[in-house]
Amino acid sequence: MTITSSDEAVHVRIGVNGQWRSLTVEPYRSLVDVLRRDLRLTGTTVGCELGACGSCTVLLDGEPVRACLLLAVQVDGRQVETVESLAASGELSPLQQAFRECGALQCGFCTPGFLLLGTALLRRQPAPSRDQVRECVAANLCRCTGYAPIVEAIESVAGTEGGPA
Repeated sequence: MTITSSDEAVHVRIGVNGQWRSLTVEPYRSLVDVLRRDLRLTGTTVGCELGACGSCTVLLDGEPVRACLLLAVQVDGRQVETVESLAASGELSPLQQAFRECGALQCGFCTPGFLLLGTALLRRQPAPSRDQVRECVAANLCRCTGYAPIVEAIESVAGTEGGPA
């Protein structure tokens, strides 16, 4: 990445859902904006734009991050996973299926962030305790479910063969 002035567009290369993408972006643009507008990956939602709600959570090199708080130029050369990666084969992942079966969806606005938090947790800790699941989901805000169905969905996938994705 080369920046010659603060307003000039910058060339970046970002791995998105397993595919390298070359983009030209303004240095001030957020990752969530580039994902949604340039790459048309609208599963990542925009909520508070302050990093508090977690609706824009994506995985950066496998770790959950707030895409509204990162500039696209900061992820040059790195791997980003969005919620679209979970059903890349055209079928719901086990965690997505569990969210549906457990009623963890409600309005769905926060769901992408919770799915990616759960995916990251289950990759790190295939059989997390209830406290670990609760701590994980406490990072995001949901106004509809009361969190219990989200915890239940993650727990229902924990320890199963094949994991979350």
